[in-house]
Amino acid sequence: MPKYKRNYVKGGTYFFTVVTYKRQKLLQGIAVDLLRQCFKTMIEEKPFILDAIVILPDHLHCIWQLPRDDFDYSTRWKKIKSSFTKQYCRIPMASGTGKIKINPTDSMIKKGEKGIWQPRFWEHTIRNKDDYVKHIDYIHYNPVKHGYSKTVSQWQHSSFCSFPGSAS
Repeated sequence: MPKYKRNYVKGGTYFFTVVTYKRQKLLQGIAVDLLRQCFKTMIEEKPFILDAIVILPDHLHCIWQLPRDDFDYSTRWKKIKSSFTKQYCRIPMASGTGKIKINPTDSMIKKGEKGIWQPRFWEHTIRNKDDYVKHIDYIHYNPVKHGYSKTVSQWQHSSFCSFPGSAS
């Protein structure tokens, strides 16, 4: 398997895609609130600016701006995913929580994986203003693309309505 080389730029702006394991529709109900709290905690602990985000049931997209002297998005993602996993696994399976039962394989258990997230994430370094605008539009249109809403403003787990210049 080829080794993927990530692009680390101090103060960089990045587009990310993070996907649940086997595209399970875990990011619904209480899980969305939990994920939001994990982001808030990480921003307090290791600051970055969350420019845009959309959370869909089986994946999320977002754009981050890192501090001028920092390029470490990998540690931030590791901590966000780890914190979410620990807290998600503590949620009781009671009806109404929206929690999905996870069945990790023996191999996953040996590696300490819980079956919540795909092991990696995809990142793209934003190159310029046009690239930034293109990725912002991609993020906000994603719920429509996947059939979760008819318009970008209808999807509640998106930064669209709070984004400067949106018609909300």
